[in-house]
Amino acid sequence: MRHYHLVEFTGGGGAEVPIVVCVSADVSVRERVVRQLDGVGPVVSCADLTELRTMLFPEPAGAVAASGSPTVPPGPVSWGELVVDRPGQQVTWRGDPLPLARTERELLARLIGPPLVVWSHEQLFASVWSDAYPGDSAILHSAIRRLRHRLRSLPGGPRVHTVRGVGYRLDPPAGRA
Repeated sequence: MRHYHLVEFTGGGGAEVPIVVCVSADVSVRERVVRQLDGVGPVVSCADLTELRTMLFPEPAGAVAASGSPTVPPGPVSWGELVVDRPGQQVTWRGDPLPLARTERELLARLIGPPLVVWSHEQLFASVWSDAYPGDSAILHSAIRRLRHRLRSLPGGPRVHTVRGVGYRLDPPAGRA
């Protein structure tokens, strides 16, 4: 299914400027749209909605987004001896690789990314799945359950704590402050 959106922005002088936004994971589709609309006006082309949001609304690392969700820095984030390298798509614990699925890695990056905060179900869903919270948290709970299972294998590692009625946060293991 193809979606093309014509968005009109009012410039400083009050004139409306049409902008075409093309969002497609298929680079050939994006290139074809840009070629077809060459000279018509500005064309914003990106692979997904996350990339589009980043292009349109860049936020400084550690800031709180308009949605109320803290942002995740673009580079590696760490918490003690746990490092999540999102660009490198890997997680290490005490220098050893920790195999995590993409969703688990993204959840962990949010939970350990500065600042350490309680992430609501809505914030995690919007940030990790780039979508509005559907009200059914089964997908999120399942991913958190898998992440907890992986973290349990880390001696002295952090734990995902449920904040009842709110969401999740990362806690140090028992006995460590």
